[in-house]
Amino acid sequence: MIDIKIIPVLEDNYCYVITDINTQISAIIDPGDSAPIIGAVKKMGIQPRFIINTHFHWDHTDGNLAVKEAFDCKIVGPAAEADKIPGIDVTLADGQIFTLGNTKIKAVETPGHTLGHICLWIESEAVLFSGDTLFSMATGRLFEGTAEQMFQSLSWIKSLPPQTQIYFGHEYTMENAEFSLTVEPDNLALQKRYKDVCATIKSGGFTSPVSLQTELETNLMLNAQSAEAYGTLRAAKDNYD
Repeated sequence: MIDIKIIPVLEDNYCYVITDINTQISAIIDPGDSAPIIGAVKKMGIQPRFIINTHFHWDHTDGNLAVKEAFDCKIVGPAAEADKIPGIDVTLADGQIFTLGNTKIKAVETPGHTLGHICLWIESEAVLFSGDTLFSMATGRLFEGTAEQMFQSLSWIKSLPPQTQIYFGHEYTMENAEFSLTVEPDNLALQKRYKDVCATIKSGGFTSPVSLQTELETNLMLNAQSAEAYGTLRAAKDNYD
């Protein structure tokens, strides 16, 4: 079993602290800013052994070196982006298993946002850390990859169990919902989701995690029927931003 804690950092990033309950071995996922993370983790009384990065972008790795020094932990990240990740010690190739205590974490390459991006899949818990591949009600921008690559990455995510809890990299959900309603204004599921998201944000809550089932019902990009259709939606969202 695992315990997951959320630490909001920067303007809208999510950092996660995951602990294998049986062994109390912990890892920090995507530390984009060191000071709030170090403070929060110390307050939790956790001594993390690892940092895991989903991809190389600064807002997911800027805290690497300071957090590594503070807790004397090892940095784990995608093999395809090893030369871009500060302080990396352990690389993960596609399909490789990383063991956190008794918890097996599978690295799955999901190119699109970046070419070497990985998602972290914990099958025993039905938990996915999607980084910037999948957000709630949208996906990450195509900074390096193609629409076809992202479409294939999303197809893998869609194959996971519908009860999968998805922990994503940014709190963009309200904006994503607003965009989605410009595309399908009469979609009742989107209307309800937008109201729910507004209530969550207004109360100071997080929209992460979200179930895959909910995303299958309300994420237009995830439900695109072709790479071309996905690319059209992603381009429209880029212009909306």
